[in-house]
Amino acid sequence: MWPDGKKCAMVISFDFDAEEVWLSEHPNNVNRPGVLSQGTYGAKVGVGLILDLLKELDLPATLFVPGRVAENHPERVTQIVAAGHELGHHGYTHTSPVKLSAAEEEAELIKGREVLESFGAKVVGYRSPSWEVTPHTFDLLTKYGFEYSSSMMDDITIYRHANHPIVELPVHWILDDAPHFWFDSGATWNKTIRTPEEVEQLWQGEFTGIRELGGMIMLTMHPQIIGRPGRLAMLKRFLTWAKSHDDVWFAQAQEVAKRV
Repeated sequence: MWPDGKKCAMVISFDFDAEEVWLSEHPNNVNRPGVLSQGTYGAKVGVGLILDLLKELDLPATLFVPGRVAENHPERVTQIVAAGHELGHHGYTHTSPVKLSAAEEEAELIKGREVLESFGAKVVGYRSPSWEVTPHTFDLLTKYGFEYSSSMMDDITIYRHANHPIVELPVHWILDDAPHFWFDSGATWNKTIRTPEEVEQLWQGEFTGIRELGGMIMLTMHPQIIGRPGRLAMLKRFLTWAKSHDDVWFAQAQEVAKRV
């Protein structure tokens, strides 16, 4: 399945949610600048540091961006496109589709893509906010000519949806930074933030297992979470280690989707 005799594929992806992730679940946070500042860090600091790291390691990435984040932080999206990375759709707002009517879900899809493509990028991939889909999602993706989704957790390699032309690039919480590092003072005071070393060990184990099975490693991260200095140091170690495996194909999500 993979090119040039490679044993497996790896996609380095980021969900650039900025303030939207704090607004989608609790709209009243609009009046809480301290809470929103956690997302602002991703735009103000995290994205720049991530782009520098990707350039240093000469690795491609896919960044899924809500349309409203692109509107609020256009300079960062411009930098992402200029660096040659892929833009993927992540809603207009970061609202889970299960909270929307079919018409509202369609409107989010149209508006979000319109904003992202105004930066000169062709947007062919979709990652649902909160990794939630509805009975309408894949019909809508097909209707608007999307090529792939990255929202499901039912496999370790890519596949085409049975009743749609959409290719799925599966995700999983173990390869996401949020379950390990996320902290919300309103709900998770009893949750301990994991150390970078613990997460590095988890990611290395999952990388090794998927590589041995010839699957696809989808690493999912958030600039406001992974973009902290100590975690970026870990990410650099992990990606350098991953890159040392000559039989791993590093590619953007849109390139991997075309292998089906």
